[in-house]
Order: sequence, then C-alpha cells, then structure tokens
Amino acid sequence: MGVMLDTVGKWIASYLQKEVPGYEPFTPSDPGHLRGIVEPGDVLLVEGNNRVSGIIKYLTQSTWSHAALYVGPVDGAMEEDGEPHVLIEANIGEGVTSAPLSKYFSYHTRLCRPVGLTYEDRYTVCRYAINRIGFGYDTKNILDLMRYLIPLPIPQRFRRRMIAFGSGDPTKIICSALIAQAFDAVRYPILPRITLAGSRQARREILHIRDSSLYMPRDFDISPYFEIVKPTIVTGFDYTSLHWADKQKPLPEVAGQFGVFPEELPAPPLVPETADEEAPLATA
Repeated sequence: MGVMLDTVGKWIASYLQKEVPGYEPFTPSDPGHLRGIVEPGDVLLVEGNNRVSGIIKYLTQSTWSHAALYVGPVDGAMEEDGEPHVLIEANIGEGVTSAPLSKYFSYHTRLCRPVGLTYEDRYTVCRYAINRIGFGYDTKNILDLMRYLIPLPIPQRFRRRMIAFGSGDPTKIICSALIAQAFDAVRYPILPRITLAGSRQARREILHIRDSSLYMPRDFDISPYFEIVKPTIVTGFDYTSLHWADKQKPLPEVAGQFGVFPEELPAPPLVPETADEEAPLATA
C-alpha cells in the first residue's frame, strides 16, 4: 500500500511541477547585481510559473510561491559548466536539494536579509540547511497533494493551514518550512505570534515561534525582522543614465543650449513689482 501511495504521490507531484507556458516576469532579476550583493543567510523569494506556484500564490495572496536560502558554495555541488551550487531549497518531487543562483535569473525575485544576525548564527543557519540535503518531500500524503488539484474557493482564514501540508515526518520538508526551521535553530524571529499578558501595573509581550509548517514564502517579505535588499539600488542607481526606447536621449550640447529652463531667461515674478494705481477698485 505504501509503495502504491508513493507512486501516485510522485505522479501528482510531477503534474504540479509542470511549467505553465507563456510566463514572462514583470521585472526579471539583474544577474550581475544580484551576484554582487547576495550574502549567506539571505532568503531568495521566487515568483514561480508551474502549476503549484499558481495555487500557492492564490492561497497566500502573494507574488511569491517559492523560497530558497543562500548559503554560499556547497562543497562538491556544481553545474556541468563549473558554476557552484549556492542555494538550498525544497521542491516537490525532489526534496531538499542545492541549486545555482542562475536557476532563477529569468524569474521575478526578491532578496530578504535577516538584520543583525551574528556570523556564528549565520553559519549555523546555513549549516542547518546544508545538512538537510537529501531529505524527501512528502509525496505519500496524497490527500494533501490532491487538494491542490481541486479548484474550489478557500476562505482566507483557512488558506495558511491549507499550505501547511505534510504528514509530520521531520525528514520531509517544504520550502518555507525548511528555512523557518533553520532560523528557529538560532531563535531568529520571522513572524512570531504575540500574546499580551500582564496586569494593571504592567504588560509584556511574549513571542511564540510559530510551527514551521505554517510559514509561507511571503512571510519573509512582510516580516519586520528581514530587510528587503534591491540589487539595482544597493549597487548605485542613476535614473539619468537610463535610455528610454520611446525617447532618444539628447546630445549634451543640445541639452545645454535648449534646456527646459534656460539660464539666460529670468524667472517669472511671484508678485507684481508695482501696483496698478489706475485700475479701478472693485465695489460690492
């Protein structure tokens, strides 16, 4: 029975992984800038284009359907062209694997960076994720995968739990759960639950770490403890250097001679210099 369920689960996972044709990212990433600023411990959010990505984006009401953790070069893992694997992620049908950064160059991405994380804790987070390479994705839980194939409207209060599928096996993880567990290893918050407690004299906030299965990719985007890092801005952005397709940039000598506000023309006065004494006064 277990073999049959696993086989059916793999078939469903293969179906959900198929890409939807015609995908064009609204704002694709800039590979050069992204390579230059990404650091170990950063979370890369991805707008996917397969079937399960569309369902995750619907359930989470978010642009992001996948998350990967940047850990730096992984020993012994690289592409055929020599590009090292620097991302750790969990995919349906594959489990926890490593991947090169170039895998998501053609997708709309966002970089989320934990603020104030020490070097030791950053190393622990990355090592936690690397040590889980080879963990499986729960394909035996057929009911959890099949509910993604049912196009029914889901009330908003149930969507988060719909995304938290899995049989509870600690060696079978989804993408956001893997990263949440890695940060939980150093007690770094993502979106902790806050309970107000106290008395008339005082109140205090108690932070509770959510169960890792309840985390979704968008949580790293809206978390108050992760900084949004935009490569084109961090590396220096000059809007005057852009060349627009619908308007040719004027030559320097032309722009200087026929400027919008020529220096030789005086600015218009804000108030009349002299009063017009001959003008009749308005009467009621």
